[in-house]
Amino acid sequence: MSLRVRLASVPALAFALVAFTALSAAHAEEAAPKAAPPTAIARTPRPADAKIYIISPTNGESVSSPVTVRFGLSGMGIAPAGVVSPNTGHHHLIVDAPSPSGGVPVPKDDKHIHFGGGQTETSLQLTPGKHTLQLELADKDHVPFEPQLVSDVVTITVK
Repeated sequence: MSLRVRLASVPALAFALVAFTALSAAHAEEAAPKAAPPTAIARTPRPADAKIYIISPTNGESVSSPVTVRFGLSGMGIAPAGVVSPNTGHHHLIVDAPSPSGGVPVPKDDKHIHFGGGQTETSLQLTPGKHTLQLELADKDHVPFEPQLVSDVVTITVK
């Protein structure tokens, strides 16, 4: 066989190798088990008549910083995070953000403030301007109740 015939078959061999590799990879993907979808976190049921609300400041109020925010709750009790007790939870204050969706723990950052010690009020340093405040009650693991228990949004103006 001449050198010319051997060189001519190199591209054909390379093409065959690429095609074989692609087919093998496609077959491996078909044979591989599919990943299970993520499972939702179990949510704790809450009494239907439970209500959470912000006692103060009131919606539309103009305030000075630091702002004292007082939390209200009826139909349930307060317990520190980690404590297992029926119909209890702890507060989370959401500042200038929408309430998180249920089924996942409430995030912990400057917009989602945790009160895992069972606190029922706080003092916030807020910049001048409009701000929104909302409370959410969560279970011992910071997971929102089923159904979610959130207060009305309170909009305040800091002078």
